Amino acid sequence: MFIKKIGIDLGTANTLVHVPKKGIIINEPTVVAVTIDDNKVMAVGVEAKEMLGRTPDIIVASRPLRDGVIADYRVTEALLRYFINKAIGSVRLFRPEIMVAVPAGITSTERRAVVDVVMHAGAKAAYIMKEPVAAAIGAGIPIGSASGNMIIDVGGGTSEVAVISLGGIVASSSTRTGGDKMDKAISEYIKKKQGLVIGDRTAEEIKIQIGTATFLPETEEEVIEIRGRDIIGGLPKSIEVTSTDVTDAIQEPLSEIIKTIKSVLQKTPPELAADVIDKGMILSGGGALLRNIDTKITAETGVPCYLAEDPLLCVAKGTGIALDNLETYKRSVLSTK
Repeated sequence: MFIKKIGIDLGTANTLVHVPKKGIIINEPTVVAVTIDDNKVMAVGVEAKEMLGRTPDIIVASRPLRDGVIADYRVTEALLRYFINKAIGSVRLFRPEIMVAVPAGITSTERRAVVDVVMHAGAKAAYIMKEPVAAAIGAGIPIGSASGNMIIDVGGGTSEVAVISLGGIVASSSTRTGGDKMDKAISEYIKKKQGLVIGDRTAEEIKIQIGTATFLPETEEEVIEIRGRDIIGGLPKSIEVTSTDVTDAIQEPLSEIIKTIKSVLQKTPPELAADVIDKGMILSGGGALLRNIDTKITAETGVPCYLAEDPLLCVAKGTGIALDNLETYKRSVLSTK
């Protein structure tokens, strides 16, 4: 009831809500289930994710964000309203100030859409912060110093790479490749090689359980049994998938992310590039949880890469910290309303 500030990491795959002094209080999938006939929101978050790929004709369970930006304005508003109410209760004494993290490559129109959605969902003031900056703050990087800090945020829909100095982004690039593209690559690979059709949720489970970005000498081959529909007979069938299969399947999206990292390193001024080599690159976001991804990035770029503490929570933590210290981070905040 007395919560006045909320930081939101509005991600393609998950939405996290951070309240200063309380920490992360919500971490749920960015999924909404809507009825087709009367456009009514039936379920949000975990409950709606359970429905993905399992709904009858009259219900659609979908993700209102595509590649980190709003694809469905109305559904996103319903989603935000649900999370805000869950965070502070529907009976409230104050309208909260809300800080939302957005991809660095967002257009001004897309940014305006986010601000409008947040205001309509019940905010007193809306602040926007670029994801790499929020991730850097959440990872404990001193972004205000006159020194180069490089952050790689691998999310569900986008991967953001930025070099930050004196509170601002010096060089950055983003690619609309992330965890979702890896899931798609896994399901395509299994369809092509094994003749089995699987859903996105199964692909994600395979990636989480046995996925690895690269094989190290000590990496053990793992096997998982999965079920799907046989492409020829059309009947249900179960097969075994190995971690080698998964590694082969996700090489293309991984090389897309590495290409983006290299392009930012090439654009970085020499003084800051020297700082980055000294300190290494920090990896955050849900995609950073893929095993050995830091090792692969280090091998491909020649620059040390380290995993942030709680990579999945960095952006949400960063929005909460920035909101609590607006004066300190005002140069990093994009727009207010």
